[in-house]
Amino acid sequence: MGRGDLTDEQWAKLEPLLPIGKKPGRPPVHPRRQLIDGIRFRVRTGVQWRDVPARYGPWQTVYGLFR
Repeated sequence: MGRGDLTDEQWAKLEPLLPIGKKPGRPPVHPRRQLIDGIRFRVRTGVQWRDVPARYGPWQTVYGLFR
């Protein structure tokens, strides 16, 4: 867990508010919490999407959830 990542308590409050995907198919490779931490990192630091650290998943996936 990075310095600015969501704590377990914060995630427990946020997770029920997120929409649930209704499309059948393959399960996601990267957990939503990881991707949301990547979005928060990008917003907090102002780096380019391509510079989001790999620990948050591929930048394209992080950006796709943000968009």
